[in-house]
Amino acid sequence: MDFTFLEYLMWFVIAISVLVAAHEFGHYYVARRLGFKVLRFSIGFGRPLLRWRGGAPDHIEYWLSMIPLGGYVKMLDEHEGPVADRDRPRAFHQRPIWQRIAVLLAGPVFNFLFAILAYWLMFVTGVEATKPIIGAVDADSVAARAGLSAGDEITSIGGRAVLTWEDATLEILDELLGDGRIEVTARTPSGAIRDVDLDVRGRSSELTEPTALFQGLGLHPGIPAVAAVVTPDSPAERAGLKAGDLVLRVNDQPIRGWGEWVSSLQQRPGETVDLTVLRGEQELSLTATLDTETFEGKPIGRIGVDRRRDVTTEQHYGPIESLPRGVAKTWDTMVFTVTMVTHMVTGEVSLKNMSGPLSIADIAGSTANAGLAYFLNFLAVVSISLGILNLFPIPVLDGGQIVYQLVEWVKGAPMSERAMLIGHQIGIFFIIALTSFAFYNDIVRIFGS
Repeated sequence: MDFTFLEYLMWFVIAISVLVAAHEFGHYYVARRLGFKVLRFSIGFGRPLLRWRGGAPDHIEYWLSMIPLGGYVKMLDEHEGPVADRDRPRAFHQRPIWQRIAVLLAGPVFNFLFAILAYWLMFVTGVEATKPIIGAVDADSVAARAGLSAGDEITSIGGRAVLTWEDATLEILDELLGDGRIEVTARTPSGAIRDVDLDVRGRSSELTEPTALFQGLGLHPGIPAVAAVVTPDSPAERAGLKAGDLVLRVNDQPIRGWGEWVSSLQQRPGETVDLTVLRGEQELSLTATLDTETFEGKPIGRIGVDRRRDVTTEQHYGPIESLPRGVAKTWDTMVFTVTMVTHMVTGEVSLKNMSGPLSIADIAGSTANAGLAYFLNFLAVVSISLGILNLFPIPVLDGGQIVYQLVEWVKGAPMSERAMLIGHQIGIFFIIALTSFAFYNDIVRIFGS
């Protein structure tokens, strides 16, 4: 099922609302547990679409507001208006500094807890992932010079085992941002193990641009164009194609994986095509006349082969085993995110990786379309990013407010209103700049590709 623009937008709103709710609930829950007076809990900004009041003694307002791109918890605060003497001990700036910091930290912490929950549910329900099998290797590329070939399955990177392409990609980036030498262990289709070293020192900024990593390495994830099964009396058999042959070119056009091969053949119903295949260590030239079949009312070319089937793995665990896996997955993603952000600041990672609302909406819709497990994985990653972002020492974010509390603890007195106002203005400018740059990246990705 393909989603429309409105459906993508709907899933974007759902994703943002869920993650904001988790974040703001952290502030709300810890504030109430520590005795702060909470006035309002809102998902979204602007006028309320739906609102109600809680019970005594505080009669907290709960809002679902018009603009679903954020939220807030409003607490009693003497900086925002007069506070009655009876409520003064419960006002934000009258509470102990450690309690204020705990409330501010609670938002990001609940984002991390939400990620653990999402990963736990993903592993419990099960998710099918692609094994790290190389679909194709470009001639004279980093991967080719190292000795990797189409059909090789990566088993470890930097000595750490990998089970999926997601695992492999994270480990490749980790090695890339280290010393620039990527140690790869791969298993060939025949079962032999080979250790190779991909040397990409000094290319971290180039290779961390969106979609540049595998192109720069010269390897393409996916199913290799290998004829796993040849149908009897088919164009493939009549041309001399045998099980295990790797298709390199069709009519002298390079083939990078099964998908490209199928697409190339389907566009040539009834035509005669020249195939270059690799059989063992020998390149062979074959000629096949394709059959014509009708698919969805259109003629397509068929050659009569089937692909290998052992290219996916299911990550499916019981409720107990899924919990430590969810914690580990969350921790690994947190470390990776912090590493990427740190290297962006130092210029070692391309700033083009910053994504804005358009990219997030696109991914939200795509993952929702793919299934629950993929959408949960997306929510977990964005929740972790949201938590880490809010810990930045920017005044309008939780991290900046924590800095204010620490300064007050060191000084023994609150910061001046003027200093906080200047910090707030700088923070707003910084957030606008970041948002604008991320939005610019979105536009370039959509219209510049």
